[in-house]
Amino acid sequence: MALLGVILLVPRVKAAPSSLGQELGVLRRPAVHVALLMTVFGFGGVFTAFTYITPILVDITGFSPGSVSYILVLFGLGITIGNIYGGKLADRNLLPSLTGILVLLAVVLVLLGLTDHVKILTLITIFVFGVAAFGTVPGLQLHMLNTAKEAPTLASTLNIAAFNLGNAFGAYLGGVVIDMQLGGGLRAVPYAAALVTVVGILFTLWGIRQHKDPSRAGSR
Repeated sequence: MALLGVILLVPRVKAAPSSLGQELGVLRRPAVHVALLMTVFGFGGVFTAFTYITPILVDITGFSPGSVSYILVLFGLGITIGNIYGGKLADRNLLPSLTGILVLLAVVLVLLGLTDHVKILTLITIFVFGVAAFGTVPGLQLHMLNTAKEAPTLASTLNIAAFNLGNAFGAYLGGVVIDMQLGGGLRAVPYAAALVTVVGILFTLWGIRQHKDPSRAGSR
């Protein structure tokens, strides 16, 4: 179904030709490094919390293990909406909208920590979490492609790797918080996730500064 959707709905775009040297050359640009860090930390907070969403819902909120799958459908609905409208916002005003979505994500993660003992509030928060989490994805990907437009293939590859690195780092950090009982262990995981997202916001603000002052981005 996904393949059919791509065939029917994704427009054909002729990519600009690039050599291997041209592709690798963008790695010398500080703006590319910042864009990658935006992805690692901007999305890393999502998996800091989401990796442990089942024990949060079962052990803290009090849902039955069998109901978690249905709750994740609600999260998935939020993902779909976030992906669609995150892309529309990125097309209109990329970096400001991306910053706004990241701020929303950080706030939602804090709210998850504050409301995870109330079932109805947790369900609402989980849905908005899905919207905010994947609302970031189109913007992060588009910013990377804009930053390294001379090397679209490498830019896409590196940014996907950055997403996966953020996933791994976030899951690891959440595990550390739980194992060391930092701030209450499992109860502190959403706050740790929000902190990771805040780091992503700081890198995004750095990226905006580079965008306004191209000399800071490293043009060579």
